[in-house]
Amino acid sequence: MLTQIWSFWAEFSLGEGWGLNGDPLETNLINLGVVLGTLFYFGQGSLNSLLSNRKETILSAIRDADARYEEATEKLKQAKARLEQAKAKAESIRVEGLAQMKRENLDLMKAAEEDSKRLEDSKNATIRLEEQRAIEEVRRQVSRLALEKASEALKRRFRPEHHARMIDHCIGLLSALETTN
Repeated sequence: MLTQIWSFWAEFSLGEGWGLNGDPLETNLINLGVVLGTLFYFGQGSLNSLLSNRKETILSAIRDADARYEEATEKLKQAKARLEQAKAKAESIRVEGLAQMKRENLDLMKAAEEDSKRLEDSKNATIRLEEQRAIEEVRRQVSRLALEKASEALKRRFRPEHHARMIDHCIGLLSALETTN
């Protein structure tokens, strides 16, 4: 190593000699080279450890970001799956609701038809009952009027033999009326 240093100094010519260099650019370049060389020589370990730590920090941040990305992607897939399930369930509820509404509508229509039929039957029965009452009333009045007329006619023609025949005839008519009812 000593020989290398000596050979470096030997290249300088002895005639020029040693002196101060007044050129600021050359002086600054030499100073910068010395400072950088010293920093590189003594700070290489620190710089390597700083760079290594920074590299590990960056790689750790990238791994964490990748893990969070994977986790977020998985959560997104799960959320999409839950959304699809919710949509399917909502659709089935909607379809079921429509079907239930149709069934209830049909049931209401049937109940309304049955009520209408029952009311019609009740109306018809009431009409028949009232017709029978009216017919019965008319029969009674016709019978009463016939008896009154017969009684008047008998009173006007009061003959006992006609009277007996007439009574027998009316009794026969009344019994015929009663047997038909």
